[in-house]
This record gives sequence, C-alpha cells and structure tokens, in this order.
Amino acid sequence: MFVDEARVQVTAGRGGDGSVSFHREKYQPRGGPDGGNGGRGGSVVFVAGDGVGSLSWLKDHPHQKTHDGKPGASNNRSGADADDLILAVPAGTVVRDEDGHVLADLPSPGDRYVAAKGGRGGRGNAAFLSDSRRAPGFGELGEPGESRWVRLELRLIAEVAVIGLPNAGKSTLVGALSAARPKVAAYPFTTLEPTLGRVENMPSGDSLGGAMFTICDIPGLIEGAHEGRGLGLGFLRHAERALAFVHLVDLTADGDPLAAYRLVRHEVTAYRPAMGDRPEVVVLNKVDAVDPSVLDQATRSFADAGVSTLAISASAGTGLDALVGRLVEVLAAAREAAMSRSGFELFRTERRGLSVGRDEDGAWRVTGGSVERWVAMCDLGNPQAVAYLQERLDRAGVEQLLSGAGATPGDEVRIGEKAFEWWPSTGRQSEGRRA
Repeated sequence: MFVDEARVQVTAGRGGDGSVSFHREKYQPRGGPDGGNGGRGGSVVFVAGDGVGSLSWLKDHPHQKTHDGKPGASNNRSGADADDLILAVPAGTVVRDEDGHVLADLPSPGDRYVAAKGGRGGRGNAAFLSDSRRAPGFGELGEPGESRWVRLELRLIAEVAVIGLPNAGKSTLVGALSAARPKVAAYPFTTLEPTLGRVENMPSGDSLGGAMFTICDIPGLIEGAHEGRGLGLGFLRHAERALAFVHLVDLTADGDPLAAYRLVRHEVTAYRPAMGDRPEVVVLNKVDAVDPSVLDQATRSFADAGVSTLAISASAGTGLDALVGRLVEVLAAAREAAMSRSGFELFRTERRGLSVGRDEDGAWRVTGGSVERWVAMCDLGNPQAVAYLQERLDRAGVEQLLSGAGATPGDEVRIGEKAFEWWPSTGRQSEGRRA
C-alpha cells in the first residue's frame, strides 16, 4: 500500500549516569576519585534509501524509541554508547515538526537527519576533581534524550510530472512510456496514488536510445484542488521536484480544451506559484478517438493563445517518439540549470539565549542556554551536586536575570522539569539556605 504521509514519535535514549567511586587498593585506602563517565544514548536517524518506496511501515509503527547509554563504572571505566536507531525512508521525504516547519529535506539516497538526539552521558566524579575539590562525592546523571512528534511527507523524485484533469490519460501515458503498469479505466479518479515509471528506450525509436528519465502522473486534479477538493492537494506535492511537466489535455472530453488546460494550470500555480515557471510540454491526447477537425480546431485555439502543442494517442502509441524527443530536449536544459543551483538546503535551529519569564501560574521560568541540561543532569538528592549546580547557574547569570526581572527571595523558579525556591547567593550565605 502506497502511503506518502506519516506522523511518528521519535524518542532518543538517555545518557548513562556517571559513576561515583574512589580508588581502593591495598596500602591505599583513601585513593582519589575514579568514577567513569556514562555512555551516550542512542539517536533516532532518518536515512533516505533506494529500496524504500512508501512510508507505510512507519505509519503502522508510529512510536520509535532507541536504547539508553550504559552507566560509568569504577576505575575510570566509561559506559558503552547505545546504537543509533536507523529508520529508512524513501528518497524525497520531507521532515516537519508539529507546527509544519521544515526540519530536513532528504531528496537523495544516503541523506541523513538526526530527528531525536541521544542524551549525553553524565560525567563521573573523577571529572570534577580540582584544587579546591579534592574528593568530589558526586557525578552527573545521564542527559535525557530528545523526544518529539514529527510529520513525514513524501514527494516523489521524478524528472517529469504528468498533469491534467481526471481521465485525461495520464496513467495510460506513463504506462506506455515506461514499464509501469498503473490501473487504467474509463472513469475519473481511477488513479488513487501516483505512478512512478522510468523511460529508458522506446521500442520503435532507435534514435532515442539515449532517452532516460523518470516520469510520474499526478492524480486527482480538479477545480479547487489546491484548496483540498478532490484528491489533488494530497498529490500536488509530488510534482514539486519535477524538472518539467507534461500537461495532458483530453480531446474527447466535453467543453473547451483550452479552458481545461487553463484550469489545471491555475490549480498548479495556486498551490506553488514557482511551479508555473517550470518547462511544460502541452500534449493533446486521444487523437485516435476524435475527428481530425477537432484536433485542428484545438491546435489553432492553443496557438492563438501562444501555446505550442503535440498530438498523441497514449493508448495507440501515436506520437510517443516525438513526445520523448521533445522531453529529452527540455530535460537537457532543465538538468543543466538544476546543476547550477545548490542541491543542499540547510534548516538550522536557532540557539535560544538565556531568558526569564513567567508561567501561567506566576512562577518564574528560566529557559535557553544550557541551564535546562545542567538541571536535568544534576542529582538533586546530593548536596555537593546541588552546590556545584548553583555555582554554574550563578556564573551563567541566572541570579542576575532573576533579580533584574523582579524575582524576590523565596519565589518559585522552574528550570526544565524541576522547580526550586529561589534564594540569591547573598541570602544563602546569610541564612544558610539553598535552592
């Protein structure tokens, strides 16, 4: 079953806890700290692959979680890192967050995106040895791994997209030009999913032996498709990566062929205005089923509008060599233009600066920088660990920000998932109280 959208929860592994240990051996009962660091938690990574054609497996298995890192041990032994969870997706997959913002675009096989980063391993107590701290009795907890929902959206990688109204013969054309075997019938919306094919050699066209490109049909385009009517909105995105369009017009349909052409073109440009600038080959289809006068009238009508056309019969094979020859010419220029553009797009998450605000219930909330990670990795049940955390927060300027924002001693302050009573350093020194 072809699935081109999926919503997936990705949960990375937690880092291993740092070890709190002191060296012990004969004749040296009070050795120095030797607790090792914890291992890194596994990350969740999307990788574009050649052999994957659908998002169906991820749609059926939306909860993806990897393993935690191993804790550190005595004698300065570090815990093992957890393996990353590699999730294969089709080339052409776009990763978005829950708000629709693009996080990554994976257009080529081998492209990778770390959707959820594994937590860092906590440092063991040996890492906190200093001139002023000769016997640190604390280590760090492992950092929690990232967890979030992402939306996957597949856009087929095809150099040529065949567009047109329902029953124009799009699937028949793809099947005639390639080895694809789509469902074909004489009623609208026969195609419920895009069909992707590869044109390599035309049986009767030895002169086109070098013709090689991918082609797909875009089903369900009707008036209002860009607003969600019919099936078009769900499949128009598969045309976004195409270098050129074949715009198929059905000569046997009721109404004006030129009006049908303009309707589909309006839907495509309304969906993405930039798609209106792509090279386009306008093709009048089903010439074998109409009187020659109908073809002549349609050809003149398009010519008067400044649109050149080709005439074919996809079912009978008429005019296909000429169509492939025209597409080879169009694609040669389009490929050259595409090579001059960068094929890589970076979506960078901006680093948040340290800030102080208020939650809805009036409690103070400190966000940004690294303070949330520091708190998450602090063993709040260990007084030495808490004192070290307070030093780090003071050096980072948290106390200054809270004072400047109007916080008073005893106010509740939240950092990440932890809540504290805030007492400024002067108050802690005079009253012996701590956060």
